[in-house]
Amino acid sequence: MASKEPPASLMVEGHEIQITNPNKLLWPEAGITKTDYIREMIRLSPYLLAACRDRFLTTIRYPHGVPGEFFYQKNVPPGAPSFVETAMSGDIRYIVLQNVPTLLWLANLACIEFHPSLHRIGDPLPAEWIIDLDPSVREEERIMEAAWIVGEAMERIGIRTIPKTSGATGVQLIVPIKRGPTFMQLRELGEMLAIYLCELHPQLFTIERLKKNRGTRIYIDYMQHDVSRTIAAPYTPRATPYASVSMPLTWNEVKRNPKPRDYHLLNAADRLAQVGDLIRDAEPQAIEPILEAFSRQIQTSRSRRG
Repeated sequence: MASKEPPASLMVEGHEIQITNPNKLLWPEAGITKTDYIREMIRLSPYLLAACRDRFLTTIRYPHGVPGEFFYQKNVPPGAPSFVETAMSGDIRYIVLQNVPTLLWLANLACIEFHPSLHRIGDPLPAEWIIDLDPSVREEERIMEAAWIVGEAMERIGIRTIPKTSGATGVQLIVPIKRGPTFMQLRELGEMLAIYLCELHPQLFTIERLKKNRGTRIYIDYMQHDVSRTIAAPYTPRATPYASVSMPLTWNEVKRNPKPRDYHLLNAADRLAQVGDLIRDAEPQAIEPILEAFSRQIQTSRSRRG
């Protein structure tokens, strides 16, 4: 029987982090070990912490690496160190990702994906607005074209967006907003936009929720943005064979039709050192005037039908 691999340890912000099985392959196809993963998470930590701070965190754990069995972790596991902050929502005690030691502790547990809540703890209003573009086929060559079309449509009504790869197959459009709109208001605006785009591009887009009925069309998921749901955080790794990372893009990059796999754990930190945090650096927008105009349009339409 092979001897058990001895653990390693790191001192981070005054806390010792135990690294068990440091040579375990978490992404076998990419040759990425747990030690590699933790090294890159340290480099990504300023970006990933900014995306998850003050939010309820759900992680997806792959104890035997990708593509092994996995499970969603919502409740903080027993024996969590004292530096791990938590918060209650309903009957779940969530981890709150506030510091680097917590991030590395989670990485050692083989938490591969990080999915924060779409609102901050103690605030029922959305922290940003997100439109999720979900392909219906495994390799969707039109996903960047679709993102461009949606981004242009939103620009025409006065809303600036930041595209980001999901890290899997899709793209999300992020809208940094000033506090005020509710989830319901944004969902209604998203529905109107989605219906318009489906009418304009019926072979490209759909709002059909059942995947089996979508054909090859790209699903505009305006309903995923809700208080009870999560979306893969910017800068989170994903459980793909190539260790992709969810990456915000410039619109010039979208024009060049990149693939989600182009941004991965071994090049993400170098890219971010060059371009910075495109989401954190964006100016929040006040979109109440657009919501008010939308509300007036709905009322006018209803009065005409009445």
